[in-house]
Amino acid sequence: MKTGIFFIEKRIEAFAALGRIFRDAAAGADTGHAGVFNDLAESLHLSNPWFTPGNVRRSLLALGNSLTPQKLTAWLSRYPELADTGTPLTIGVIMAGNIPLVGFHDMLCVLVTGNRIQARLSTKDEPLMKAAAMTLTDIEPGFAPLIDLTTDRLRGFDMIIATGSNNTSRYFEYYFRKVPSIIRHNRNSIAILDGTENNLELECLADDIFSYFGLGCRNVSKLYLPEGYDPASLVPHWKGMETLQSHYKYNINYDHNRAVMIVNREKFIDGGFFLLRESPSLTPPMGVVHYEYYPAGMSSLISPEMKQNLLQCIAGHGHLPFGTTQQPELWDYADNVDTISFLLKKNNRQ
Repeated sequence: MKTGIFFIEKRIEAFAALGRIFRDAAAGADTGHAGVFNDLAESLHLSNPWFTPGNVRRSLLALGNSLTPQKLTAWLSRYPELADTGTPLTIGVIMAGNIPLVGFHDMLCVLVTGNRIQARLSTKDEPLMKAAAMTLTDIEPGFAPLIDLTTDRLRGFDMIIATGSNNTSRYFEYYFRKVPSIIRHNRNSIAILDGTENNLELECLADDIFSYFGLGCRNVSKLYLPEGYDPASLVPHWKGMETLQSHYKYNINYDHNRAVMIVNREKFIDGGFFLLRESPSLTPPMGVVHYEYYPAGMSSLISPEMKQNLLQCIAGHGHLPFGTTQQPELWDYADNVDTISFLLKKNNRQ
């Protein structure tokens, strides 16, 4: 038992050290391990235009702020079974690449539970994930035999975690049907406004919507507004994000969607770099924000089925504070499925 406790402490110490490096890199440190990530932040946009310096630093800072000794200890203290991790299994992980280091949390969960990770990286995020793994093994060499990163097919795994679209998830569910699995689907996030939001909250909402160009499942893609709310009143509060206009790929999407709406004679509000459109859909195209009205006093705006199967998070009074959807805590699991509990089930298979 004592060995198990030491095992966890060593992992906490290593990931906390990596968190400090992430924070230093986000602040622009250009030496040592932090310098590696600083260089990547400055150069990745040349091969992947969505990974701008600002977005890479944003991701590094969010992860760095979560990887502290206090937060790691508080998170893992919820799982007393970690004191006896048992025989390591090989966990296959198919990672997404929509935002920088989006697969890092799965790597953290696999390694902190004492397992081996065999990860199929997205080519979009390969440099950052490999840098994170190499830095971690420099900090704690004991991780080296537990990390296998590839862009090829996974083989010889005992459990699988796969992230993909609704289409690829159906393939994953069939292909991995014989092993314990977490199969993740498309998710969206929403904001519920009640009309009492102050100017600062509405400005922070812009960050929830437009950070990472809206590409993350934790980005707000739809607003629920009380009847009588004027959506055009939101436009001035989001001007701080108008630098998105200078990003040519984002601007192509904005221009295209605007042209389509004009041709189709759809009603929309043009914010200059985004379009507001009334729609029941949770999934607008890039550069478009959907909204829908709800009746005053409505008590069950979001059904349990919708929250369970379609939503990643909700911003608003009584929910996540505006401006924090892309700052998840370690215990804020993708698809609301507890990855640590899933991995600890290995003990029931031995």
